[in-house]
Amino acid sequence: MGTVTLGVSIAVPEPYGSLLQERRAGFGDPAAHGIPTHVTLLPPTEVDSSLLPAVEAHLAAVAAAGRPFPMRLSGTGTFRPLSPVVFVQVVEGGAACTWLQKRVRDASGPLVRELQFPYHPHVTVAHGISEEAMDRAYEELSEYRAEWTCASFALYEQGADAVWRKLSTYSFGGGISGVPTQGAPVDEHATSL
Repeated sequence: MGTVTLGVSIAVPEPYGSLLQERRAGFGDPAAHGIPTHVTLLPPTEVDSSLLPAVEAHLAAVAAAGRPFPMRLSGTGTFRPLSPVVFVQVVEGGAACTWLQKRVRDASGPLVRELQFPYHPHVTVAHGISEEAMDRAYEELSEYRAEWTCASFALYEQGADAVWRKLSTYSFGGGISGVPTQGAPVDEHATSL
């Protein structure tokens, strides 16, 4: 049947997600519109397409064991010089993200894999662009703030066009749906960009 490239992440809800995606595009990141704004739980992973039902069952079980938690973003960080990335920092909710990503990649499930770098929850806002543009992203978003209650995560598939599309959303406590289910913003205003 072939393989598919999957990823698992927590979507950054509106209005924050679109704002950060537009800023990422504005910094010149060509991947900005193909990648929804997110916190990664499983990086791009190639999986035999016949395993998709097992992947979905596994993620439903992970979500069933989870509970909603507060997420807060504040300021910027970078992985440079190790990796050409500037990100908005996860300053609350990181421990829950770490717990989730370990269970998503658990050795008993279909998504077991080693990570290239130690897990560090974050929201990428610039990747693989010029140093000047990355410096600009780092500076311009240094005062950025957002918070919401995270109530779900989602499974995405990367298409041949390099665009990531949501397959299913998994709500904590056991809900699953093909319809996006994002956490409701706690603070209706983020620092203007």
